[in-house]
Amino acid sequence: MLKALSPPADSLDHFVSQVLPANILSSRELKIDGPLQVPAAKALDREGFTESQLVARLRQIAKENKVFRSYIGCGYAGTRVPEVIRRNVLEGPGWYTSYTPYQPEISQGRLESLLNFQTLVADLTGLPISNASILDEATAAAEAMTVSLGVLPLSRQNRINKTFLVSHLVHPQTVAVLQSRADGFGIRIVVGDVLADDGELAKGIGDDLVGVLVQYPDTEGGVSCFRGLADVVHKQGSTFCVATDLLALTVLTPPGEFGADIAFGNAQRFGVPFGYGGPHAAFFACGEKHKRKIPGRLIGVSRDRLGDRALRLALQTREQHIRREKATSNICTAQALLANLSAFYAIYHGPQGLRAIAERVVAGARVIEEAVRRMGFVTGSRGKGHDGRVLFDTVVVGVGKGKAQEVVAWGAANKEINLRIVDADRVGITVDETVDVEDLRDILSIFDNFSAQKAVVNPHAIDQIANDLNVTASGPSSFIPPGLRRQSLYLTHPVFNTHHSETELLRYIHHLQSRDLSLTHSMIPLGSCTMKLNATTEMLPVSWPEFSSIHPFAPPEQARGYMTLISELEKDLAEITGFDAVSLQPNSGAQGEFAGLRVIRKYLEEKSGKTRDVCLIPVSAHGTNPASAAMAGMRVVSVKCETVTGNLDMEDLREKCEKYSQVLGAIMVTYPSTFGVFEPNIKEVCAMVHSHGGQVYMDGANMNAQIGLCSPGEIGADVCHLNLHKTFCIPHGGGGPGVGPIGVKDHLAPFLPGHPFAQTGGNKAIAPISAAPWGSASILPISWAYIKMMGGHGLTHATKITLLNANYILSRLSPHYPIIYTNTASRCAHEFILDARKFKDSAGIEAIDIAKRLQDYGFHAPTMSWPVANTLMIEPTESESQEELDRFCNSLISIREEIGAIEKGEQPREGNILKNAPHTQKDLLVSEWNRPYSREQAAYPLPSLKQKKFWPSVTRLDDAYGDLNLFCTCSPVESEVDPGSTESPVSK
Repeated sequence: MLKALSPPADSLDHFVSQVLPANILSSRELKIDGPLQVPAAKALDREGFTESQLVARLRQIAKENKVFRSYIGCGYAGTRVPEVIRRNVLEGPGWYTSYTPYQPEISQGRLESLLNFQTLVADLTGLPISNASILDEATAAAEAMTVSLGVLPLSRQNRINKTFLVSHLVHPQTVAVLQSRADGFGIRIVVGDVLADDGELAKGIGDDLVGVLVQYPDTEGGVSCFRGLADVVHKQGSTFCVATDLLALTVLTPPGEFGADIAFGNAQRFGVPFGYGGPHAAFFACGEKHKRKIPGRLIGVSRDRLGDRALRLALQTREQHIRREKATSNICTAQALLANLSAFYAIYHGPQGLRAIAERVVAGARVIEEAVRRMGFVTGSRGKGHDGRVLFDTVVVGVGKGKAQEVVAWGAANKEINLRIVDADRVGITVDETVDVEDLRDILSIFDNFSAQKAVVNPHAIDQIANDLNVTASGPSSFIPPGLRRQSLYLTHPVFNTHHSETELLRYIHHLQSRDLSLTHSMIPLGSCTMKLNATTEMLPVSWPEFSSIHPFAPPEQARGYMTLISELEKDLAEITGFDAVSLQPNSGAQGEFAGLRVIRKYLEEKSGKTRDVCLIPVSAHGTNPASAAMAGMRVVSVKCETVTGNLDMEDLREKCEKYSQVLGAIMVTYPSTFGVFEPNIKEVCAMVHSHGGQVYMDGANMNAQIGLCSPGEIGADVCHLNLHKTFCIPHGGGGPGVGPIGVKDHLAPFLPGHPFAQTGGNKAIAPISAAPWGSASILPISWAYIKMMGGHGLTHATKITLLNANYILSRLSPHYPIIYTNTASRCAHEFILDARKFKDSAGIEAIDIAKRLQDYGFHAPTMSWPVANTLMIEPTESESQEELDRFCNSLISIREEIGAIEKGEQPREGNILKNAPHTQKDLLVSEWNRPYSREQAAYPLPSLKQKKFWPSVTRLDDAYGDLNLFCTCSPVESEVDPGSTESPVSK
C-alpha cells in the first residue's frame, strides 16, 4: 500500500511525517494499562489485552456491581426485554452497525421501525406529530423549553425577565438540566406549585411567561387534572408542556386531550434496561402549531422513481447547517437503536398487552398503598393525609420524622431492594412490570419491620388486600376517575396488532433488517462519521445484567464495578487527549460541545468578571458548532478559510481576535480540519486566541486521525469533546446512541458538570448536561474494552493505518477524479474530498447521482455535499482490509467510466444509468426495457456483484415530494396504507 501511494513512501513512519506537521507530532508513548502489571510484561502491556483476557477482566469488574431490585422510579422503571428483541436487535449487528438513514433507498427497514416508534408516541400522547427520538427525558424538557421560546413573538422572546415555569413535582434531574440550558437563552426558571389558586403563579408572570412544564404522573406519583392550567397558559399565549410516561398513557387521559402543546418523556420502560442511566430513547410530540420547531429527526412518507411509497427523513426544521447560530437546538445524534427496541416492544405486546402491563402495575401499587396504610403509615401523592389513592405506579410513604434514610438502608441491606428517599421523612416505591407477588411481599416486609402493627405481611395478606380493594390485574383502571381515565383508542394500526408471537416478530425484525445496508455488508466510507469495527468482544458486556440492570440513582456502593470502569476510561481518555480531567456525562457529540462551552463560560466569568461571549467559528465547521455556541449564550463570529488549501485564513483570524479582544471567549476549531487536512498553523491559532484572553475548544470529530501521534492538549486546546460513537467504537445504531465526553485542562476541571443524585464534576460544577450522572453509562464498557484491547501501541498503529487507508484510496482515485484540499506533500489526513462539481457541466451528473449509483455496487455513499457542495467526503477508517478498499475504489472507477460514456455522447445526459440509480429488483423485472443501458449493466456493473449483491429496496426517492406534510398521524383511517399492511400510518 505504501508503494501504491502517489508519491510512494519508504515506510509507515516516513509516510506519517508527510501527513502531520512536524511541530505537532508527539514524542510520548501512550500509557494504557495492560493485562499484566509487572516490569517484565511491559511489552505485553503495549499490545493490550487479548479477547479472553479482556472478558476475564470484565467479569471481575462486573462482580463489583450489585444488582438489587430497584423501585426508585424518578423517571426510570424496571422492564423485561423480550429475548427475541434482545438477541435480534440489541445484539444484532444488522441493527447496531448501520448509519443514520440519510440514504433512504438502503435504509427502509430502520425508517419503518422508527416510523413505528413515532406512531406509538403520537398515539399514546394524543398529539399528531412525533420525532424519531432524542437523547433523554431531561434534555427533551430543555428542548420543550426552547421550542416554547421559539414560537413566541420576537418582542416576547427578547424580554429581560422571560420565565419558564416548572412544577415542583417534576423530576429533580430534569429541573437541573433545564437550568443548564436556560442560562444560555437568558430564561429564568421558576419552580413552584403550578396548580395552586387556579394557576395564580402562571397568571402572575404575565407576558414574561415562556411556558409551563408539569409532570404527569408526577415525580411523587400524583395524577392531576391540568385542563384548567392549560387554559390559563394558552390565554397568556404561552406553551403548555407535559413530561409523561408512555405506559401510564395506556390507562390515563393522553396529554393531547387535556390541552398539552408538547408532550415528552423517556421510553425506557418499553423494553430498554436501566443501564445505569442510558442510553434510552426520549420521545417528543407536539401539535400543529409547533411542527416547524420540533427538534431532531422525523420520518415520513415520500415516493420513489417508480411512484411507489417509500420512507425517508422528512425536512429537518432544525438543520444546523442551514440555521447555524440561529438554531435553538443542536440535536444531532438521536437514540435510534433504543427507539427501535421500544417500537418492537410495543409491537410484540400490542395495545392489549401494554394495557395489561399497566394494569398489573396499578394493581401492585394499590396493594402496597393499602398495606402500608394498614401498618399505620401515612401515604398519598403529597405524603400528607388520605388525599387520594394512587392512580398509577408510585406510592409515597411517610415513615416518620427523619426516618427515610434508615428505612431505605434497611431494605437494601436486608432485602437487596432499593427504594427512593423522597425527603428526610418520606420514601417512594415505583412498581414496574417485573414486580410479582413475592416482590410485593419483600417490599412490604421493609415497612413491616418499622411498623408498630406487625403481621400484616403473611402468605395470604396480599391476596386478602387485593380482594378487599376489588383489585385484579386486569381491572384497576376502573378505579381511575372518569376525567383522568383514557377513553380513546390507540395503536389500532395492523403493525401493532399482528406480531405477538415470537415467530411473527422474528420474521418482521428480519424482514426490516434485510432492507438495510450496514457494516455487515460493506464498508461505510462516511467522512467525519468514522464508521469502524464494533468488535463483538467489546459489545458483550452491554447486555450483562451487572451492567444493564442497575438503576442510575442506585447507591454508589452497588456500582463499584461501574466506578472502576468509569475511572479507568476517564484516565485513558485523558492520556490519549493530553488533558487533565474528563467528564463522561454528555450523551452525544453535540451535548459535549455544549458542555465544553458552558465550562469555558463559567471559567471566564469567574476569572475575569467580564462578559467574554464571542465565539470564533470557521465557516467550514460542523453545523452543531455554531448551534452549540448560541445555546451556550455566545455570539458567533465566522472566520474565513483559504479557498485553495481549506486552512483557516490566518489574517482574518488575526483581525477578528484583535477586533473582539476584550470580549473574546473562545474559538471552536476541528482538527484535522473538516476539509481533511492537518493545518500547519494550529499551534499559532491556539497561541493567538490565548493571547487575546480566549479559550480553545477543539471539536474531536476527527480524533481518529490523532490518537498516539498528536493530542489536543499538547497542541494547545483547553477543552475537546470526543465522539465515542466514532473514534472509540460505540456503534452508531442507525442514528444513535452516542457519547460525547469532554476532556479539559486543569484550570477547567473544577467546572465539569455535576448532578443532583451523584458526586460528579468539579467543586464549581456547572449544572448537569444529561439526566443521568454518567450519561449513557451502559455503553461505556464498549470504549473501555476497545482501548484496553488495543493498548497504547495498537491505538497508535491504528491511527497510522487510518491515515494510510485514506491516502491509498486518494492515490487510486486521483487519476479519475479531482481531489481538493491536500497538503503540500499531496497527502490528506484520515479523510479527503472527492470533487464532483465539474461533472455537472460535462455530463449533467452531480454528487447525488454518484451516491445513488454506489448503492447498485453495494456501498453506502460517502458524506455528500459537505463541507463543500457537490462533493463526496471519503473516510475508510483503519478497520477495512485492502481488499475492501479496492472493491470500493473499483466501484468508483467504474462509475467514472459510466460518467465518461455520457461525456463522450455514448449515453444521454438524462435517463442514463446514474440518473436512474439505484435499481431495485422490481425495477429490473419490468416487461419492457427501453433504456439506453442493459439490465445487466444496471444490476451487475462489476463481475464480483454476481456473487455478492445487496439490493436497494426502493428506487431513488423524490426528495421534494411531501415535505410540507410528512408527519405521522394517530389514526390509521387517514393513512394511505393498505389495511392489511404492516407498515405504519403516515399522512401523505
